[in-house]
Amino acid sequence: MPLLVNGARVDLARPTGDMIRAHPHLEEKAKLLRSQPAQIVEPKGLLYVQQREFAVTTPKDGSVSILGSDDATTCHIVVLRHTGSGATCLTHCDGSDTEAEVSLIMSSVKSFSDSTGCGRLEVHLVGGFNDDRQLSQKLTNQLLRAFDLQPEDVHLVTFCVTELNDREEQDIHFPIIYGIAVNVKTAEIFPATFPEKGPDEDLRSAHVLTGAPLTNIYDAKTEELRIGPYFWGPFPHVDFWLEQDDAQILQNLSTSPLAEPPHFVSHIRSTLTFLKEHPFPSRSLFPDRKPRRYKKNEEGLWEQVCSDKI
Repeated sequence: MPLLVNGARVDLARPTGDMIRAHPHLEEKAKLLRSQPAQIVEPKGLLYVQQREFAVTTPKDGSVSILGSDDATTCHIVVLRHTGSGATCLTHCDGSDTEAEVSLIMSSVKSFSDSTGCGRLEVHLVGGFNDDRQLSQKLTNQLLRAFDLQPEDVHLVTFCVTELNDREEQDIHFPIIYGIAVNVKTAEIFPATFPEKGPDEDLRSAHVLTGAPLTNIYDAKTEELRIGPYFWGPFPHVDFWLEQDDAQILQNLSTSPLAEPPHFVSHIRSTLTFLKEHPFPSRSLFPDRKPRRYKKNEEGLWEQVCSDKI
């Protein structure tokens, strides 16, 4: 029932460094993953997952072939896959409620997998680095513990987190891999960046900034991306934050100011502006209390489904 590596239960009472030394193939696999250049993943066939979101689908999906996420500094990207059904979940965890989040993604993958059939659950963990506040290490430990608590066996296959995803430059630590993608058809996992993070990028980011729980954004049965309905009140001190210079925003609204990607501040500003423009999304964005629905068009790009077609 626990978290396993090569069929043996992981001893969580020992430091993760001991686990790495006990299973050198994990370090070798992490080294191999780190050595690959990040691939640019175009929007066609892609489902991009933001922080505190998850999506699950299967190889039968005719719309989505790639799940991906990036911009992870202290966050970890988790891929959970059932080898029998091919059901694959990708999520971007930030440590907000790790135990509940792991239970949620376990349930989502199991719902597509016949428990009596062949196959096993495999987990891949990527992200984090040796940050000053040790937030990455804390999240690594939380994830290992949460998977170890599951009633089913979970096999740890990829472990490229924290010290195994760290590089140092002039005494400053950075992650090596900021983002990954998984090919749902082939199960290949690779470092990745994404020029397009939509649709509804600001809306989804606003949902996170206002304290949202982990949210499922995809219905694999209908092959629809579903955003919302989301509800929040006026964001505290939004005008104050929008008046701050870049250095203040970086210092106060990031868990790892020195390691953020260059677009971090512009992304936060854009999200804050969106929150200012939509203090009551129940009125301006979701007056009918229904999600914004998207399907892939013939070009493989997301296109909004008009609500009158529901």
